[in-house]
Amino acid sequence: MTARPVARVLLDSPLPQLDRLFDYAIPPELDAQAQPGVRVRVPLRSAGRMVDGYLVERLTEQPGDRPLSALDAVVSPVEVLPSRLYALARRAADRAAGSASDILRLVIPKRMVRAEKAWLAATRPEPHAPQPSEWVREALGAFPGLAEGLDEARRLAVEAPAHLVAVPDASGSPVFVGAWAELLAAAAVHTLDRGRSAILVVPDHRDQAQLEAALAGRVSEDVVIRLDARQPSPARYAGFLRTLDAAPCVVIGQRSAVYAPVHAPGLIALWDDGDPLLAEPLSPGVHARDAALIRQELDGCALLFAGHTRTTDVERLVGVGWVRDLPPRRRTSPRVVLSATREGESRGARVPSAAFAAAREALASGPVLVQVARPGYAPVLVCADCRRPARCPHCSGPLRAARAGAVPECGWCGRAAGAWACPHCASTRVRMASAGSERTADELGRAFPGVRVVVADGDHPVARVDGRPALVIATRGAEPIPDGGYRAIILLDGERMLLADDLRIGESALRWWMNAAALAAPGAPVHLVGVAGSVARALATWSPSAYARSELADRAPLRMPPVVRVAAVEGPAKAVSTTLAALRETLPGLQPDDVLGPVTRDDGGARALVRFDYGLGARVTESLRSSVVADALRARKAAKGRTPGARNTLRVRVDVPDLDL
Repeated sequence: MTARPVARVLLDSPLPQLDRLFDYAIPPELDAQAQPGVRVRVPLRSAGRMVDGYLVERLTEQPGDRPLSALDAVVSPVEVLPSRLYALARRAADRAAGSASDILRLVIPKRMVRAEKAWLAATRPEPHAPQPSEWVREALGAFPGLAEGLDEARRLAVEAPAHLVAVPDASGSPVFVGAWAELLAAAAVHTLDRGRSAILVVPDHRDQAQLEAALAGRVSEDVVIRLDARQPSPARYAGFLRTLDAAPCVVIGQRSAVYAPVHAPGLIALWDDGDPLLAEPLSPGVHARDAALIRQELDGCALLFAGHTRTTDVERLVGVGWVRDLPPRRRTSPRVVLSATREGESRGARVPSAAFAAAREALASGPVLVQVARPGYAPVLVCADCRRPARCPHCSGPLRAARAGAVPECGWCGRAAGAWACPHCASTRVRMASAGSERTADELGRAFPGVRVVVADGDHPVARVDGRPALVIATRGAEPIPDGGYRAIILLDGERMLLADDLRIGESALRWWMNAAALAAPGAPVHLVGVAGSVARALATWSPSAYARSELADRAPLRMPPVVRVAAVEGPAKAVSTTLAALRETLPGLQPDDVLGPVTRDDGGARALVRFDYGLGARVTESLRSSVVADALRARKAAKGRTPGARNTLRVRVDVPDLDL
């Protein structure tokens, strides 16, 4: 007998017990096509069906008596899973106690045959021709040591400039973008000029558009690749295939773009890593920041964290020396005013007289931004007599009003509550307890007659506004980009934002306010209304790093994230208890107060939180993953001979952001 070629295949399956490489014999007729990285179809003997997978590697097995099933087919000759991508997916999944196939499902788009044929028939792109650029030198020169850090593949963190800049569009007309977009674009062009690829990861499509505008005309269009979940499937697959070419490129995308298998990666840049959109909601839930740290270590490329604020996660890395902080050559910041109602003013007034006067003066020359907490007209209603929250009689959801005098409706189920009565005092009258974007626009529109009013929120998306006078009422994160900047900015509902039951609410509020303040015109006032304390001081002094350090110092004695890592374990009570017992056996030094729970959930299951130091991460995640696999195998054995149905499975989530049980 002669040696036979064997394919090691990763199955595309959500089952945790299948998260390993399976050996299959390669038939002679598939030997030429069955190369590492291609999609294949293989039999799964335990289920008696064919499943898709990826051929990870080939090996030659010596003659023996081990029977092997054979590959059924090679789905495509394109090597969509390079070895470096598999190594990254494997490391990221292991860190999060998850499956590599779940990571790859987010990264590799569904196969589109026409797009694949067009890519195979196309001429391979030419390498980028570097051109000396004074613009790149000036942009990077604003941060001493940034260009050298990119060349030396270091991990860097910068507080981005908080102002707007004008860049030319395709027709030569000026388009305003954040100065941060120009900084990241310059870093990408600098990397491209060195013959290496750059990956720019941003939270949403609005940030992508700013980066594309900053790069337009400075590099050829075929070098910039957009990876966006909002793209049509053929376009997204074509963009992914372009990243496989052996030619440097610049990838602009959202959280999954951090895994893009580009040629010779030289830079990974994350903008605003505190934005929750960069946290992956799908299993295994690896944050783009953590994936970028893993990739930087594997690929030896530069890593750049940029933002107007500094998250405690990045500040912790700076504190331990893993990331280097680069201060700007010259620090500038918007003019922030802490506004409060003065003596003689109504305590219930939403806009103090100083902020009102600033808005009136600014409207003579351009737009004014008013940031509010929530969309809608009256997002919260209370009983007019006892002031208790008005709840839906059907699902107990919060009631809201679409306009003045409208019948209350439920924010959860959408049912009208025309015959509502308070269960506590029997009153049938409701009162508006908060004002959303539409009600604020209505009130300020009456206060400033004849002024154009623009509402920007989730239901009314507005990307840009011109430089004409206007009142722009926007919810946090939905602020349009103005031509030339806002002539004044008023930040309302700050106290209400800080009341949220969230460990990181201070960080989040500071990020919302700083991102809005960065849209101000030079010298324009930014009024923060009704907020005091450390968060307000951090905004007024524009010192986000100092605020992040103080937050870390406060959390350290309480062992709260990100000082420690936190894993959540959910599922049947018995399975959760078994998982915690196995973890204690694996880590005898685990302190009793590091395991919070388990507590019983409404559905009868249980949930527990486990706190652990970063040095114990590999052992903890390995133990948790083993428990997930063992629970899945027990369930499979118990289900034999029974009708399959829904089952409350054991679930593990690592690096949860807070301690919410």
